[in-house]
Amino acid sequence: MKKMRQSWKGVMSPRVRFNNQMHYLPFDRTVNMEFGYWSDNYETWSFFADNGIKNEKQADDFFSFEPPESVGGHYWLNPGFQYQVLSETNDKIISINSDGLINEAPKDGHSTIPRCIKSSVETPDDWKKVKKEKFLRDDPVRKPDVGALTAKFPADRDFPVGVNVGSMIGKTRDLLTLEGLSYAVADYPGMVEDMVETQCALVEDYLDAVLPHVQFDFASGWEDICCKNGPLISMDFFINAVVPRYKRIGEKLRSYGIDIWYTDCDGDVRPLLPYFLESGINCLFPYEVNSCAHPAELLGEYGKELRIMGGFDKMKMIEGKESIKKYMESIVPIVERGGYIPFCDHRCPPDVTAENYLYYLDLKKEMFGWIK
Repeated sequence: MKKMRQSWKGVMSPRVRFNNQMHYLPFDRTVNMEFGYWSDNYETWSFFADNGIKNEKQADDFFSFEPPESVGGHYWLNPGFQYQVLSETNDKIISINSDGLINEAPKDGHSTIPRCIKSSVETPDDWKKVKKEKFLRDDPVRKPDVGALTAKFPADRDFPVGVNVGSMIGKTRDLLTLEGLSYAVADYPGMVEDMVETQCALVEDYLDAVLPHVQFDFASGWEDICCKNGPLISMDFFINAVVPRYKRIGEKLRSYGIDIWYTDCDGDVRPLLPYFLESGINCLFPYEVNSCAHPAELLGEYGKELRIMGGFDKMKMIEGKESIKKYMESIVPIVERGGYIPFCDHRCPPDVTAENYLYYLDLKKEMFGWIK
C-alpha cells in the first residue's frame, strides 16, 4: 500500500516511548496515533477514496500511525443473536442485531445511531435464559490460545501491547438499552448486578489464563456510560455494583505489574473519575472535550495520578486552520509534561475537511515530533 505519511523518526522503541510517556518519564516525541473516522470519511476524503482506504487499519498504515495493540477474550454473548431483517420501507429497515435489539435504521446506510425499538432482555426470566445459552464460562471460545499469544508477544518485543478487560456496565446497557437499563436498575437490581458479575467473572477467567504468560504494558476497556450531561446510570448502582468489580480486575492487573488502565468512555466522565481512579482505571480515552473540559483542566486537578489519550477538540478541526493551531498550542504544556497522548477526541467526522485534517497532522508532527 502506498503511504501518504512516513513514520516519525525517534530514538526510542515504540514500547519504551509509550510506557515513558504514560508514566511521566522522559520520551523522545509523542506517540503518533489517531482514533479513526466516521465511515463517510472513507468516501468523501479523496486521499482515502482514491487509494482504496476503507477502514481504520488501512488508514493507520496509510498515515504510518502507531496505535498500541490490545488483545482480549470473548466476554460477551456467544453465540450472538442472529441478524435478521424484520421489515422495511422505502427509507427504513427494522432488524434484530447481534445483541438482540430490534432497531430502526436508515436504508441508505449513512452513519447514524439507530433507533432502538425493543430489547430481547427485559425481565429476570429473559436474562436467565440468555445467560444459560450465551454466557457459558466453559464455552471453548472463551479459552485463550496462550501459546499463540506468547509467540506473538514475546517479553523482549519492542512494541506495546495491552490486555482488554472488556466492559462491566457499558455492554449491559447495550443488551438492555439505555431506557431498559434505567428501569432495570430500579425494578430488577439483582438481575443487573448479575449481568455485571457475569462479565467480570469472564474477564477474570481470561486474565488468570494469560497474565502468568504474557507481559502486557497496559489494560484497556470500554464503557460508554456517559453523555454530555454526565453518567447514564445511577451513581448508587455504579458505586455499589460496578466499582467492586473494577477493583477485583485492578488487583489482578497490578499483581502482574500492569499499572496503566484506560477505559473508552464518551461524554462527561467527571462524576465517575474519582471511582475510576480508586479502582485502578487511571487513563481516559478518547476524552471528548465539549462534553467535559479541556484536558489540561483535569490533568491539572488530578496531577500525575491521571493520564489522558485523545482530547483534541474535533470542533476546532471543523472550524479551520487558525482554530486548529490555537488549540494545538494550548496542549503544548501537557504533551511536554507527559501522561497525555493527543489525538482527535473521538472518531474524526466528515465535517472536518480533508485539507484541515492534513494540516492538523502536519502541525502535530511539527509541534510534537521532537527528538530529545
